[in-house]
Amino acid sequence: MNPYILAALLFGLGLGTTITFASSHWLLAWMGLEMNTLAIIPLMAQHHHPRAVEATTKYFLTQATAAAMLLFASTTNAWLTGQWDIQQMSHPLPITLITLALALKIGLAPVHSWLPEVLQGLDLTTGLILSTWQKLAPFALLLQIQPANSTILIAFGLASTLVGGWGGLNQTQLRKILAYSSIAHLGWMILVLQFSPSLTLLTLLTYFVMTISTFLVFKLNKSTNINMLATSWAKTPALTALAPLVLLSLGGLPPLTGFMPKWLILQELAKQDLAPTATLAAMTALLSLYFYLRISYAMTLTMSPNTLTGTTPWRLQHSQFTLPLAATTTATLLLLPLTPAAVALLTL
Repeated sequence: MNPYILAALLFGLGLGTTITFASSHWLLAWMGLEMNTLAIIPLMAQHHHPRAVEATTKYFLTQATAAAMLLFASTTNAWLTGQWDIQQMSHPLPITLITLALALKIGLAPVHSWLPEVLQGLDLTTGLILSTWQKLAPFALLLQIQPANSTILIAFGLASTLVGGWGGLNQTQLRKILAYSSIAHLGWMILVLQFSPSLTLLTLLTYFVMTISTFLVFKLNKSTNINMLATSWAKTPALTALAPLVLLSLGGLPPLTGFMPKWLILQELAKQDLAPTATLAAMTALLSLYFYLRISYAMTLTMSPNTLTGTTPWRLQHSQFTLPLAATTTATLLLLPLTPAAVALLTL
């Protein structure tokens, strides 16, 4: 892609999210979300491959549906209450509709079906943008409206952790596994959204760091399915040793960074007298842990046969800039001791 066009699209992507962040009026927020969608579509379709075009079409249709629902709900809110202000939502009908629209935008269960299919059709770089940056604007709106209906949020959260764990069990494609991982993590964030918005934000940022690290590991190895991971030892032995730790951090095992948000969320749910919800969420985390262990096993404990004609490309020098990978991997593995600092920031 022409670098000037790429720069313009990335600028549009940043501007759309920033407009949504800065808006207090529903029409402006909607405009920011639309700019965001329109800027990422050419990035998704840049490889003229039928699967990429199909993924782009699916993404466009779901995002257009969610945006239309959001616009309809905000207009209904203005009609019922005379308010266009995001933080002045008082009527339950528009609040529920907007929560549903934003759930569709980020891919929460039960409106998650588009996410694995879309992510499977993209290259790893665009998939990374879709899994991280594209979640920011809808989350900013969810944090602002503070949906009063707690039942619907807890239902969304539990459904997402369950679907995210269950859906990834049988997958061999890494991008689909990462999509289900994203759904499961979003479920954890939504569970605690109404009780501690700052904890949701902390979980979102931790998820971003871990996901960036995972995507960059797969991108460096040029791996798109589990079997291709078996060749990574020949090219990057040190990274192959660290990658299972990154994946286990995504699964939420101590003493890695990924344990921090899960620990704090379970603690918060227990404080709110939601012990059954916390227990169910913790059980669904085991489902996700299984497929992270499966990837770790394929990467570190299986060796690809060396007699194949394709041995040489595994040893070619890569051209990827590795500083972001080093920084995010370090953060993914070593930030758990900063939990007291994070808790202190949450209570400010």
